[in-house]
Amino acid sequence: MSIDAQVQKAAEKLDHHVADIIKWHFSPDTGSPFWLDWAKKQTWSPLDEISNFSDLCEKFPNFQDEWLRDLPNEVWVPKPYAGRPFNIFETGGTTGMPKQRIGWDDFRIDYTAFSETLDDEHFPRNHFWMMVGPTGPRRLRLAIEHLANDRGCSCYFVDLDPRWVKRLLANKQFDQARAYMDHVVEQALTILKHRSVSALFTTPKLLEALAERKDLVKAGIKGVFCGGTTMDKQYARFLVEEVCEGGKIGFVPTYGNTLMGLARHHPIGPENDFSIAYYAPQPRAVLRVINPSTNQNVPYDSWGRVELTTLTKEFFMPRFLERDEALRRKPWAEAPWDGVAEVRPFGAMEKNIVEGVY
Repeated sequence: MSIDAQVQKAAEKLDHHVADIIKWHFSPDTGSPFWLDWAKKQTWSPLDEISNFSDLCEKFPNFQDEWLRDLPNEVWVPKPYAGRPFNIFETGGTTGMPKQRIGWDDFRIDYTAFSETLDDEHFPRNHFWMMVGPTGPRRLRLAIEHLANDRGCSCYFVDLDPRWVKRLLANKQFDQARAYMDHVVEQALTILKHRSVSALFTTPKLLEALAERKDLVKAGIKGVFCGGTTMDKQYARFLVEEVCEGGKIGFVPTYGNTLMGLARHHPIGPENDFSIAYYAPQPRAVLRVINPSTNQNVPYDSWGRVELTTLTKEFFMPRFLERDEALRRKPWAEAPWDGVAEVRPFGAMEKNIVEGVY
């Protein structure tokens, strides 16, 4: 099948999925209090006027992150889930009330699907993983453990509090930030010394810090998931060629969050100048790279604002403007829809962004 045919087939699948999700979230028997109340205040009917993804982009305004900060979580519960205790997951958050998303099984579904994109050579089954990153109220901890379990593995954890690191850096307490980073790295090194670990999930800066202190290949690491902060082409090349020793360790850059799940990456190397492109887990989530002023896609290989739409029965979030900008990339045979590349904080070229180690 040609790439154009694959793109068309994926678009049709997305349109059918959008229609099903709209019916679910806006029908009185299945919808959540928030979306049912929201629809009553509109001059148009989502049930009658949304039949595909283009309709959604034209009709729905941008989702407001204040809704996930200010409103009680119960308003997001679809009727069929009423009475079921839910998980409460928080986004990164630096100051003030963080955004919260409730959920039941989405993280298991999302990460089971992501497991199918991994190879057994670098992420062997029936072994042990280690995550060095934020646990606590974040979805990531449960998601990574589920991903490991799905592949027959158990997982060790070293916690990281990115909110504290960002506060230290914002206050120019660089010595304290470095001391905290060393504290996290030392815990990870202790586990690597005393336990057998084959896969590592962490941030780029922590991966680099670990590699400075220990030969990861000799330590038994075969695969690395890496995400959470910006990785430009030069940094990606350094991590692949130097830290992961040119392929001895499988390098899987990741892009995702509590609101989306996990996007897969297009393979990187000299052939694409180590430019990392990510592809959302469509149709459950859709990423666009747009000009916010026009709500239109930017041309391919041009910069724009990242917009996320989440489409599951547990959670519907149309047209949320992420705090990221990226290059729009063409569809890929293994993910025949648009990708986002060289993701960085929105406005990164005009202002200083505090990212910390996450």
